[in-house]
Amino acid sequence: MIKNYFRRHPIRTRRALEILPGFVSWSLILFPFWGSFVVPNFVAYYVIGFAVYWLYRSLSLALLSVLAHFQLKAAIQLDWLKDLQQRFPGRWQQIQHIIVIPTYKEPMVTLERTLTALSHQTFPTKNLHIMLSFEVREGIEAQEKAQALQKKYGPLFGHVWTTFHPDIDGEVKGKSSNTAWGARQAKLKLADTAQIPIENITITSEDADALFHQQYFACLTFQFLNSAKPFNKIWQGAIAFYNNIWEVPTPVRVLAAIFSVTQMHILMRRDRLVNFSTYSTSLKHIVDIGYWDSDVIPEDYRLFFKSYFAKKGDFEVEPIFLPIYADAAEAKGFWNTMSNQYEQLKRWAWGVSDDAYIIRQYVLTEGVPFWDKTIRVLKVIEDHFLWPV
Repeated sequence: MIKNYFRRHPIRTRRALEILPGFVSWSLILFPFWGSFVVPNFVAYYVIGFAVYWLYRSLSLALLSVLAHFQLKAAIQLDWLKDLQQRFPGRWQQIQHIIVIPTYKEPMVTLERTLTALSHQTFPTKNLHIMLSFEVREGIEAQEKAQALQKKYGPLFGHVWTTFHPDIDGEVKGKSSNTAWGARQAKLKLADTAQIPIENITITSEDADALFHQQYFACLTFQFLNSAKPFNKIWQGAIAFYNNIWEVPTPVRVLAAIFSVTQMHILMRRDRLVNFSTYSTSLKHIVDIGYWDSDVIPEDYRLFFKSYFAKKGDFEVEPIFLPIYADAAEAKGFWNTMSNQYEQLKRWAWGVSDDAYIIRQYVLTEGVPFWDKTIRVLKVIEDHFLWPV
């Protein structure tokens, strides 16, 4: 009955689901105020319940963060390239990696720093193929940066391609649509034109300020070849906002540290791990599901649940216990930096816009194990509904 209602009233149900996160969050925030006059005893239990809940979340975060820290230390000590060569002789050289870097008005120094870090990978850099995906609306400045970066870094990699994402009717301007455009162009060049088997290609969505640990692609290749279902996975490293940690004001520094610890601890929770910011998957999988959606702002949660429901629940994010360093929010001056931090948090908060899509897919998609999809969706709802609270 519920499925039929969703199918008969797609616009009405979507709008109701879009309202739901804000309605629930504001209700939870305001309830102690008006509830104190109506049901004071219930409010007391409500507050105690939240205190116990957040104590549990805090202890869980602390414990798992410590465990993740030791996992990272152990992974960093391993020689992933050596293990790769010993475990998969003759196969590992066949794996090619596309790295799509969507960029809009990023400073040249940031892009150079990102490409320099990629050039220091222990995995052969001739197997790395960079797609710099600029926006047409950036104008002549983007073209100048593209030419300079190709000239400087082209000899260091298998390829350094550049493309310019046009404004297309029906698309939402942002990372998701730009990444989808860049991925299509890279697939055309490497899989179609160069005829590299698509089964041997991974694709990474990398933020323009992200710096991979030097063993990331050796580790990714190992896990890709070692997986029984490499086309049913996304690989996620430990995002750490430490690139400029000592250059930002103390409040932003504290937030960056908290965000980094949170991202590290979540790697230990395979049951609720969703890709975030910078991550890798197989090109075959991306093509099979129709690339990133171009009509949304946040792309990471959407990509996971699009993949999860397309594969009928036979899909997961696998952690890579190596750091991926990113920039903390920064601008000129204290208040501009604080404003930039607010804008970053607001961009992340746009993730709640996926809740309507996720719940709708939960109801309508058949063939997904009930308890698995229920737990997955409830954990996302928990995070999105309670984050403002």
